[in-house]
Amino acid sequence: MADTTAADKDVTKAVIPAAGLGTRFLPATKATPKEMLPVVDKPAIQYVVEEAVAAGLDDVLMVTGRSKRSIEDHFDRNYELEEALAAKDDTERLAQVRESSELATVHYVRQGDPKGLGHAVLCAAQHVGHEPFAVLLGDDLIDSRDKLLTRMIEVRKQYGGSVVALMEVDPEQVSQYGSAAVSPTGEDDVVTVTDLVEKPVPGSAPSNWILIGRYVCDAAVFGVLRETPPGRGGEIQLTDALLTLVKMSPDQGGGVHGVLFHGRRYDTGNKLDYLRTLVQFACERSDLAEEIVPWLRKYVDSLP
Repeated sequence: MADTTAADKDVTKAVIPAAGLGTRFLPATKATPKEMLPVVDKPAIQYVVEEAVAAGLDDVLMVTGRSKRSIEDHFDRNYELEEALAAKDDTERLAQVRESSELATVHYVRQGDPKGLGHAVLCAAQHVGHEPFAVLLGDDLIDSRDKLLTRMIEVRKQYGGSVVALMEVDPEQVSQYGSAAVSPTGEDDVVTVTDLVEKPVPGSAPSNWILIGRYVCDAAVFGVLRETPPGRGGEIQLTDALLTLVKMSPDQGGGVHGVLFHGRRYDTGNKLDYLRTLVQFACERSDLAEEIVPWLRKYVDSLP
């Protein structure tokens, strides 16, 4: 277990990388950030911020890039719209409009050159300082009923070091993600990470446990990222930096544990998974399910 000084530092800040070009969703993302694509009636990135806040992290840093201004506008006040809704006494929509601006204290930094996830995280160094922090990727939405991030923060408090979220997938899917080799601890849902491979060649993965888009990182990761050369895809990979932390001693901020996640994860990283997520969210919404579910059944039955 890590020294108590390191482990006792509270996690209070969340970093959300949002500088990607969203090329898999062109032409929709030519002028609209991928993170602002709606999941029913809220942009995907708002669900991510809500998750951070629910875990007690109300200091949020967005790592953005060019053409991402609408993200800042969404989490800011819109006085003209608010006044128009107030004049109509439309309290329900007024509350919805204000909700995003009142969720958290949101800060912004630009990544500049898209040099990979590791580089995006490194852009947060000045804001985060020497504290542990959470990283939430916008492509993965975690169901609000599954308190994954809260559990990861608990594990960081107990063990120190860094914590990753791991989910078991079919062997043919592993090569799309980072994969972890693990060894058991005394807890069913917590493992020690012993090796990490970013997008392994099919058949060579250390396990079927993949890294999904939630991390709790020790501040030592910043020093490691500064020395991490470009890896897979010519980008600075966060997975490579975490592997270095696996090999470092706890008194240096090293050690990586994994939380085995068996809950509900929704992928918005590609068109097919995004559409699946839309359908799932709509079917579980109390204000939509009564109409959308019977319609969906009827439509599917009508397909040739």
